[in-house]
Amino acid sequence: MNGMRNLRPLSLRERLLLSSTALLVLILVLLVATPITISAPIRIGELAILVAAFFGILALNAAYLGRALAPLNRFAERLREVDLSRPQRLEAEASDRTPELAGFIDSFNEMLERLRAERRARSRAVLLAEERQRRRIALSLHDGTGQTLTAVALEIERMAAGEVPDQQERLSTLATELYAALEEVRRISRELRPGELDDLGLANALIALSSRLSRAGSPAIERRLDAQLPPLSEEVELAVYRIAQEALTNVLRHSRAQRCLLALEADEGNLRLAVVDDGVGLPTEPGDSIGLEGMRERALLIDARLTLGPGPAGGTAVRLEVPLEGP
Repeated sequence: MNGMRNLRPLSLRERLLLSSTALLVLILVLLVATPITISAPIRIGELAILVAAFFGILALNAAYLGRALAPLNRFAERLREVDLSRPQRLEAEASDRTPELAGFIDSFNEMLERLRAERRARSRAVLLAEERQRRRIALSLHDGTGQTLTAVALEIERMAAGEVPDQQERLSTLATELYAALEEVRRISRELRPGELDDLGLANALIALSSRLSRAGSPAIERRLDAQLPPLSEEVELAVYRIAQEALTNVLRHSRAQRCLLALEADEGNLRLAVVDDGVGLPTEPGDSIGLEGMRERALLIDARLTLGPGPAGGTAVRLEVPLEGP
């Protein structure tokens, strides 16, 4: 019994070869041991025997192939039950573990490990990007808007107590400070959700974005935007806008470029975004990789292809290609 347990399981190739060999042996035995003759022209009885033998051998072959391939069918059923949200390693039953199936299971488990690792990396990048955004907004509210409003409130208390002699001039100053605080709140709200995207569309929203960033300093941003874009879903518009925003922000912060091209065009099958500068290349600081991972994550969500590499004149080229649904 122990010797039988230690026998190596047959591979699928060996099982199929054994099946075909057994059928050939059966045919040979029938030809040798039975008095079968074939006349010319063939008789009805002989034809009936040949047809019956053909279908009998076909049924035997189908039964044996079904049994040989049963481990694959059982494993396919197990694959349908895999929970991708919590993938676990798969193992085949001892009776089903052929060499081919064992190799397939090992490859599948390796793929699950890569999927788990990539999912952790993406989740980490998204969470870090969200936390970085929250921290930036919190600092803007605390250091800018919060301090301004606190100073205005204190000044109003002094005026109410009669401690400010020239109230008209001071009220004018307070109004200016309140307008500045309001503008800061509007800027923060634009970072959270670009209103131009809802009101003006993708192309005009990119024009407004590049105009604001151009006022912040160099480089000069050249725009080549197709005004006649096909209808786009809200998810696609927001993803393209955010990727362009992150790419342009990286250009301003890190590239030391003199010129930058922002291009958006569409043809019958794809929407293409390009942000190309002539600066020093891709950022290498650890914090900057979070933004790059965020762009990759957004591209993945809309089934788009994102490439980052050197531009034609040096610098960095960020290109996004979004497949468009047919009419």
